[in-house]
Amino acid sequence: MMIIVLSVYAGLVTVMLALSAYFNYKFGRSLIRMEDALESSLDTLDIRYESISKVLEIPLFSDSPQIRQVVNDIKLCREAILYVANEIGRLEEIEDGEEENVQKER
Repeated sequence: MMIIVLSVYAGLVTVMLALSAYFNYKFGRSLIRMEDALESSLDTLDIRYESISKVLEIPLFSDSPQIRQVVNDIKLCREAILYVANEIGRLEEIEDGEEENVQKER
């Protein structure tokens, strides 16, 4: 009787282990794909930031308020791109222990 109970228990634990391993693998692959997408996005953001910065260095030859507003909007977009890139980069650099220390210092 005891052998049957232990066999059933061992079978149940084995099935649970297999399910856990499957979902861990699936989640790990998902994280790797997300990391690759973030790295690709950061590269694109860097290129766009440089491009926008070069455009903003060109002097304006029109004092039209509409043109000034568009240039101001582009500057705000450039700042938003820089903010997003910095936040994503900061998240990648934080290690498990460092994150807690940074939050405690604030």
